[in-house]
Amino acid sequence: MKKKNKILLGLASLTLVAALVGCGTKEDSKESQGKAINENKIVVGVTSGPHEQIAEVAAKVAKEKGLEVELKSFSDYVLPNTSLAEGDLDANSYQHKPFLDTFNKDHNTDLVPVGKTILNPMGIYSEKYKSFEDIPDGATFGLPNDPTNGARALFVLQEAGYIKLKDGADLTASIRDVEENKKNLKFIELEAAQIPKQLSEVDVAAINTNFALEAGIDPKKDSILLESTDSPYVNYIVVRAENKDDPTIKKFVEAYQSDEVRKFIEEEFKGSVIPSW
Repeated sequence: MKKKNKILLGLASLTLVAALVGCGTKEDSKESQGKAINENKIVVGVTSGPHEQIAEVAAKVAKEKGLEVELKSFSDYVLPNTSLAEGDLDANSYQHKPFLDTFNKDHNTDLVPVGKTILNPMGIYSEKYKSFEDIPDGATFGLPNDPTNGARALFVLQEAGYIKLKDGADLTASIRDVEENKKNLKFIELEAAQIPKQLSEVDVAAINTNFALEAGIDPKKDSILLESTDSPYVNYIVVRAENKDDPTIKKFVEAYQSDEVRKFIEEEFKGSVIPSW
């Protein structure tokens, strides 16, 4: 396994997250609407791990073009969007479109994608079994408890032929949509960030790439199943709708989608994280 990345953990408490889940509505963010972005500096939210590492390289490229980028690191999936909606950030870089769509719907926000970044292929891991075929009937399977990433794990299993979801199941499918279950897997929903620490407590689990890398797990080498590269879960740079055509935002997107950033991703992550532009 890769050496564990140095990250800032400091996970927000469940109480704090619960208090903030309802934030970020259009009404709450009126003050930020129409706000002009500083043409010389922007504030970008990222999650710790690969997104932060890659954004640091993009920030260096942007600086060469006269744009200062201040990065703010978060350790959960809610705060980067609520902070953006409320105007504390100018952009963020950490999420795929299905998650963004669900967040906008649940929080009545109007955040939009403006540029593709990377694909973090979700992996399926086990500390007890070398292949998925070795997993016994009735094994416990840990999967993220948020709707989009939980569905993502199920689609990885379906693509590999181990489960079948009901006809019409979309990218917010849940364990209730599992129609066939060849190994009679017992699904246990867990907080995504905590699954690497709980891997030994289940037989097998689905882990997001950023959390896998933070725990010293190499998705390409250590997974027993890995999401295919034609996944709809490509990540994006996201902004408030009124800023989607802002020239400063476009400058940051160009810096991110540069040859320098692509080279860094390919050399640093060696296929565990894939450039998507």
